Amino acid sequence: MNKTELIKAVAAKANLTQAQAKVAVEATFNEVAESLKKKEAVMLLGFGNFTLKDKPAGTARNPQTGATIKVPAKTVIKFKPATAVADAVK
Repeated sequence: MNKTELIKAVAAKANLTQAQAKVAVEATFNEVAESLKKKEAVMLLGFGNFTLKDKPAGTARNPQTGATIKVPAKTVIKFKPATAVADAVK
């Protein structure tokens, strides 16, 4: 499912116009992104949790040349689905 399909599904299920659903979906995505930018976890009960994890700097190997390269430290986003969501995919 892509964003357009999600907007159509939200519009149909919530009895909204597609324009209203688009505003709602985009606002939701923007709020999740803003919270993550502030280094805050986003916990959506019944759906899942978005958290941040710091990955330390390290080294890696270029598979083409075999040369060792430095990989900088970075923060990554992790998503852990709620049990109901995880069970629905099994």
